Amino acid sequence: MSNSSERIEKGILSIDKELYDFITNEVTPKVGIDAEKYWQNFAEVIAKFTPRNKELLAKRDEIQANIDQWHLDNPATNGEIDFPKYKQFLTDIGYLLPEGEDFNVQTDNVDAEIATTPGPQLVVPVRNARFALNAANARWGSLYDALYGTDMIDTADGKDKGSSYNPKRGAEVVAYAKAFLDEHFALASGSYTDATGFSVVDGKLQIQQGDSNTELATPEQFVGYVGDASNPTGILLTHNNLHVEIQIDANHNVGKDDPAHIKDVLMEAAVTTIQDCEDSVAAVDAEEKV
Repeated sequence: MSNSSERIEKGILSIDKELYDFITNEVTPKVGIDAEKYWQNFAEVIAKFTPRNKELLAKRDEIQANIDQWHLDNPATNGEIDFPKYKQFLTDIGYLLPEGEDFNVQTDNVDAEIATTPGPQLVVPVRNARFALNAANARWGSLYDALYGTDMIDTADGKDKGSSYNPKRGAEVVAYAKAFLDEHFALASGSYTDATGFSVVDGKLQIQQGDSNTELATPEQFVGYVGDASNPTGILLTHNNLHVEIQIDANHNVGKDDPAHIKDVLMEAAVTTIQDCEDSVAAVDAEEKV
């Protein structure tokens, strides 16, 4: 924690120097806002809303005092209070208001992953850089690594993890992963076990199976690729708004032994990683805000 008390005075504002430098030198140039204009506008907001904020805080204190006194004047009987009487009291003091008419709120420029796409989300406090980085990285993970390193694959019949790579366990991992692909990204014919290569033709994914080709049973599950269309290094598929990337590398120690040169299958675990500013903005010092 910084113990610095150095502050920059801007009109009615007294700003911690570290926060001032961050906003002035790093934030405003990147978003195209004049720093002096920003601090001037911010001071106007503070001047405008501080009196109203004080009024609201005073009103809250008044309401709380009234509620405390009501409970002193109306003790519970056998653990129960007179609920209709209590509700009327809360209405009389303005704590409860009549239900208003239905309304809609519209927002612009919100990413679909936040606004319209249902799915798991990772939330992490922004104040801890290591936590934030881990959460961002945790959005995607290797299915091969997860299978190899956990008890999803048993250790019987020589499939133990060992101190170095165990090809027998590795083969079981690959078989499991391809069965997963068959279940959630089914091919029009055959299995991923039969795949010997991938290509993209006229925007559609083609899966080679020896001398023949097939495609996805649901072609819309293919959403992108990396590399050359005739020999991609990555295939991106989607199911229930979550994505899977089939990674292809003939020179990789796993991919070289795979008929389709699949080296890994990456799984998307969450549609977003939310950097949670709630505690950091409201309850910490300038250094942590920065």
